[in-house]
Amino acid sequence: MTETLQTGELIALVARVFAPTIEDVALGVMIDLPDERVPDDAAWVARRQIAAEWVELLNAKEELVGYRTRLLLYPNVHTNNGDLPDRCWIHASGPVPETAADLLAANARPMGEVFDTFPMLMALTRFSSTAPLKMAARTHPMRAATMPGFSADMIPALRIDYTEVNRRVDILKDLLDRATGADLVFRHAGGEDRLHFDLRHRTGHASGGLLPERGVAGNLPSGEAYIVPYEGEREGDPSRSAGVLPVQFGAEIVRYEVVANKAARVLSRGPESDREAALLAKEPAYANLAELGLGVLAAFGVKPVGAVLLDEKLGLHIAFGRSEHFGGQVGPSAFSSPDAVVHIDRVYVKETQPDVVPASVDLRLEDGTAIALMRDGEFEPVF
Repeated sequence: MTETLQTGELIALVARVFAPTIEDVALGVMIDLPDERVPDDAAWVARRQIAAEWVELLNAKEELVGYRTRLLLYPNVHTNNGDLPDRCWIHASGPVPETAADLLAANARPMGEVFDTFPMLMALTRFSSTAPLKMAARTHPMRAATMPGFSADMIPALRIDYTEVNRRVDILKDLLDRATGADLVFRHAGGEDRLHFDLRHRTGHASGGLLPERGVAGNLPSGEAYIVPYEGEREGDPSRSAGVLPVQFGAEIVRYEVVANKAARVLSRGPESDREAALLAKEPAYANLAELGLGVLAAFGVKPVGAVLLDEKLGLHIAFGRSEHFGGQVGPSAFSSPDAVVHIDRVYVKETQPDVVPASVDLRLEDGTAIALMRDGEFEPVF
């Protein structure tokens, strides 16, 4: 049986996430549309159907909730966390366009105008819009819950106790704020790899699924604390992030040598290793280590579903690529083209990388002491 949100549950979800005030008169539910370059698939169709259903259910209760709800459409941007198009379409009624080619140019609205019109946004998209919406929220009077790759099997994660989720991610954020570094040990069939993250000059972020204040954007479902490692932008102070990072692709473990917070080269051999080495050479900004993330939802009985949106919230994850939306220095201009912009999370839970175990994660404090944060992929008693 496919999971669904009943009308009351959906109203309660919006109320919990956004805490709407009398000034929050409009909710926009954003979807991106397939095109010739990125064709449609069943999961994408189902996601758009969920978005359209939510709009219909909320509109039927407009007088009760106090805000109008509209479906917002735009052509997909071909990559995760690439900048959004300049134009957006507000769907009024009738059949929802199935592809970007069905959008009528005459009906387009400037994307910035949409951001100024809808103080609450939910983005149920094929490609992640988290980075551009975080940037837009800094200059427009709105906040956004980003839901890239959302599917019906994630709905149980919308029902958990987010008061407790927020308590836990706030504790982790405080620990990341205090840390000057993180030491990680990964165990796999080839032995052990060690990686140090330089966390100086950075502060952590807490993403607990609550967005009551304008000016922010974050994932939903959520439940993580995260930090951008220091990228060496201060003159005379290079990043100290260094070591070896293993990532499992299928049956192959790709091992990246990290120097100054960048994947400098690939140490392993194999088809996936060769592909990654070619990508590093072609797109140097992809090599940037953009995030050290710590998800907490596994403790609430949430299981992975094969989509990063949810799976990264279950435990340790490390991202490559774009970081400026999290407070780092690598943005779209560092990539060769808009379509090349990425922020890609590698998730270290057994269902996604069964042959790579994060044996230990220790935070290093300025006074030289260490906090044991994780062992064998599970949190130590820090909560």
